[in-house]
Amino acid sequence: MEKETIMLPGPVAINPRVLEAMSRPIINHRGEKFGEILEYSTQGLKKVFKTKNDLFILSGSGTSAMESALGNLLNKDDKILAIVNGKFGERFSEIGSIYGNCISLNYEWGDSVNLENIKEVFEENEDIKVVTLVHNETSTGIINPAKEVSKIAKDNGAVFVMDGVSSIGGNYVNVDDWGVDIAILGSQKCLAAPPGLAMISVSDDAWDMIEKTKHRPYYTDLKAYRKSLNKKPPQTPYTPAVSLFFALEEAIKIFLEEGIENIILRYKKYSDAIREAIKSLGLELFPKLNEYSNYSNTVNAIRLPEGINETDLKKGMKDRGIVISGGQERLKNKIFRIGTMGYLSSQDIINAISALEFVLKSLKCDISIGSGVSRANDILFN
Repeated sequence: MEKETIMLPGPVAINPRVLEAMSRPIINHRGEKFGEILEYSTQGLKKVFKTKNDLFILSGSGTSAMESALGNLLNKDDKILAIVNGKFGERFSEIGSIYGNCISLNYEWGDSVNLENIKEVFEENEDIKVVTLVHNETSTGIINPAKEVSKIAKDNGAVFVMDGVSSIGGNYVNVDDWGVDIAILGSQKCLAAPPGLAMISVSDDAWDMIEKTKHRPYYTDLKAYRKSLNKKPPQTPYTPAVSLFFALEEAIKIFLEEGIENIILRYKKYSDAIREAIKSLGLELFPKLNEYSNYSNTVNAIRLPEGINETDLKKGMKDRGIVISGGQERLKNKIFRIGTMGYLSSQDIINAISALEFVLKSLKCDISIGSGVSRANDILFN
């Protein structure tokens, strides 16, 4: 079997040390050893989040933490403002509609958020209690203005919930300085651990609201997680995915060894190289930026050239050992996406761009072979 390089928006390529850790024998998840792993991972993640808030690790995907956040905060008639400019903003809106009275501020997927629009929604709805935003919208490759939206929420007495599933640890995030009340991260993104764990930080203001929630979720009840984490030894309230915790502990060790800022800079360099290569090939980046938005460090969304089929492009890349993503739902056959998270090297980036050039050429796209590689090489190795 030929080696494949995973360059998805998640899951991502994983360091062999993490894979080896995951193969350890199962231990008692109520014992001292698991408590040590849980404590180390929790404290390490607080460094990654840049927070002193409570932090919990759920056995579930990032969506489980999204549901936990809103299910713990909202009573049935509470108003929630969901800001939507992509697939995962839409998911927050869908969850919010289940647990509360959801107002969706909708933009075209890939368009930038307008802060004035958010202020206008508050002027018309003074009793909004929760605001949600996806910081890094992986469906479109755009970074949304979390810090600025948090301030608007705070100025209006609302709790701010940020999906940082694919940004924390890969783009600059400072949960405490930004005033984020609940922040969420997924294990299979910037941390480069296997899928299946989600992390959620909770501020004092969020706890005040949670205490007033009448019907919290059972499995993701944050009060249950807080109670179990305070036990001796620390525990989770329900059976954790033990092998994934082994992997997470090792992934955090690797992350902190390299250094959070160094990893963010490395991911940024990879994405800068891909974007510059794309532009040199005459292709167009998908997100439409304004003064408050930016391109993602962790995933690049690129418009499909006219006449190119998404399936053919992905197959051509896979045949050359590179696994990339297409567009989701309404963006299917309109964009393709290349992730830059995980156990990747600068040479992997060059290889991906080289493969892309040959695939596009084989699909009759009018490009100049080598121009993208040359531009990326200048960024990565000079």
